[in-house]
Amino acid sequence: MSSLPLQHEEAVRLADEFGTPLFVYDEARLREQCERALAFPAPYGLTVRYAMKAAPTAGLLRLFHQQGLHIDASSGFEIDRARAAGIPAENISLSTQELPVDFAEKVREGVAFNACSLEQLRRYGEALPGSEVGVRFNPGLGSGGTNRTNVGGPASSFGIWHESLDLVKEILAEFDLTAVRIHSHIGSGGDPAVWQRVVSLNLRLAASLPTAKILNLGGGFKVGRMPGEPTTDLQKIGQPVVEELRSFAQEHGRELHLEIEPGTFLIANAGLLLARVQDVADTGAEGYRFLKLDAGMTEVLRPSLYGAQHPIEVLQASPTEKREAAVVVGHCCESGDIFTPAPGDPEALAPRALPPAGIGDFVLIGGVGAYCSTMCAAGYNSFPAPPEVLKKRTGGFTLLRKRQLAAQLTANEC
Repeated sequence: MSSLPLQHEEAVRLADEFGTPLFVYDEARLREQCERALAFPAPYGLTVRYAMKAAPTAGLLRLFHQQGLHIDASSGFEIDRARAAGIPAENISLSTQELPVDFAEKVREGVAFNACSLEQLRRYGEALPGSEVGVRFNPGLGSGGTNRTNVGGPASSFGIWHESLDLVKEILAEFDLTAVRIHSHIGSGGDPAVWQRVVSLNLRLAASLPTAKILNLGGGFKVGRMPGEPTTDLQKIGQPVVEELRSFAQEHGRELHLEIEPGTFLIANAGLLLARVQDVADTGAEGYRFLKLDAGMTEVLRPSLYGAQHPIEVLQASPTEKREAAVVVGHCCESGDIFTPAPGDPEALAPRALPPAGIGDFVLIGGVGAYCSTMCAAGYNSFPAPPEVLKKRTGGFTLLRKRQLAAQLTANEC
């Protein structure tokens, strides 16, 4: 029996109806994670914003909206996508590296905005003088599983460097802007202790901006994808935040509303990829046995990009206890298209002990709910994007996204 939430008979049914590869999301797990996030300790009110870049399919956005979550958007296009899914503008917050051309119109419609650079803050003031604004700071510390997921500290371009506070105040005064939100995000899958230290740094910034009434601490809550990996306990890391907010309220007379922006925490382990072994290769006694799937970096890029680890299971009608070492690779004509790199080293192979698998066997890749279907080598080798389905908590499956058609890959070519 699979430890991932899909059984062989279900895989057969899904493959017959939708083909492989196929993303499958578990509704029950999604709702459980929403409840955990909404229970984050916050003495003066809490808003949980789903970081939609993790997986932006409309059906998922609507599910999170039904659960009471708001949206964290990272581009103007994500705002448009969320609005098309039925998310109200006032439930969306924008923190972006690239300011949309129509940002002022989006703000007038109700979208909250966090200036992520001095230039953004100035452009916002020029377009919307006398209005409220959020300010994203780089607090000087960062955290992440790799340097590529660290978005804080001096090596990161995200947010306004904390030592530029006086320049922020000058721009706010010049355009009569009211800073109502202090925002930061230090990285993904990082150290909770570092995350807690950043709370104190952000509160110092809030103390210097007396109009601030919201503290947004971003996301980056680690989840354990692999057996034995720890998952962030939101109650545990939230308690020091409660103490900090209460101390701040006593000292400054302001009760700050808390916002968090989880993505990975909500959806990573609620998603899996159903694929099939489509070929097998062997490079001899000094080499490796390769299982070639009908999926790859066109669906899950994280191993090739970060050396990220995902649970992998061979799903067979008659399970066996026998195991053999195999390297699991993708279908792209690319040597880096692998599912089993060494941890943190995308260039090294790390065979997994898996049941002997042959052509046609199902393979499940776990932990792919976040930053996989959305962050992939889309269209590489002209492979179409796979469909996505939701495993309903009441039973059965519902289609969230159809398989991309070959004609859609070339539809915009002239």
